[in-house]
Amino acid sequence: MDVLWMAPPLLLLFPLLMLTSSTFVFYFKKFFYVAWMMVLALLAIPLCFLKSGGRDVENMRLIRSLVRHVKYFLGLRFDVSGWEHLQTEGPYVIISNHQSSLDVLGLMEILPDRCTMIAKKELIYAGTVGLICWLGGIVFINRKKPNDAKSVMIDASKTMLDDKIRLWVFPEGTRNQTGNLLPFKKGAFHLAVQAQVPIIPIVFSSYSGFYLRKQKQFNSGTIRIKILPKIETKGLTSDDIPSLIDNSFDLMNSSFHSISNAVLHSNGPCKH
Repeated sequence: MDVLWMAPPLLLLFPLLMLTSSTFVFYFKKFFYVAWMMVLALLAIPLCFLKSGGRDVENMRLIRSLVRHVKYFLGLRFDVSGWEHLQTEGPYVIISNHQSSLDVLGLMEILPDRCTMIAKKELIYAGTVGLICWLGGIVFINRKKPNDAKSVMIDASKTMLDDKIRLWVFPEGTRNQTGNLLPFKKGAFHLAVQAQVPIIPIVFSSYSGFYLRKQKQFNSGTIRIKILPKIETKGLTSDDIPSLIDNSFDLMNSSFHSISNAVLHSNGPCKH
């Protein structure tokens, strides 16, 4: 009975904390995001087996449709430009900047058909989310063993051409909220050149107007996504990779600052 008496005060306390404590909002949204994604993965697992019989890139369509509503719960919306650049036939490599786990929502917002990702191997051990990633055909690499990662990239290049799939890669290699892009690693560019397929750069605006991890701020806000024109790699060799990386970085870094400045004025900076 004592527990029942506690229920009304707790129900009143929740909206009070949501209105008055930005730290509580931050942790609640983070917890909800992780928990809900795990629930959605649990729902998607049997559906993927029914749809494709197991691991298949076509499962990403189902995963995409299940995840797209999550943005509304977190108070986020996406403003996308350059859709026409994704209307490219055949295999290609997508490269984008990487700020946090929220990138998954933007990725699912624009993910083209027959596209999956390259991700760190540790993700496969993330419970139901890890299993659904495997079922979606995600290519896992061991970042601690460069030789293994290189071998996986070679196999991924062959799979791209044989199965006519697209691969999404985060060339920074890790999450980054410094306000600038980190130097790009070579893997995505080796992959594209080896397969002789185009690279399509995609840039997410800075999250600093609504999400600051260190300051424990997680407000509502807009994320601008800019899809840039494809970069051809036909005829390029491994000798061309350094200049390919530099050109891609310069294009994306310029776009990142441009759209981030624009969206920061509309979102307003987080107060802390």
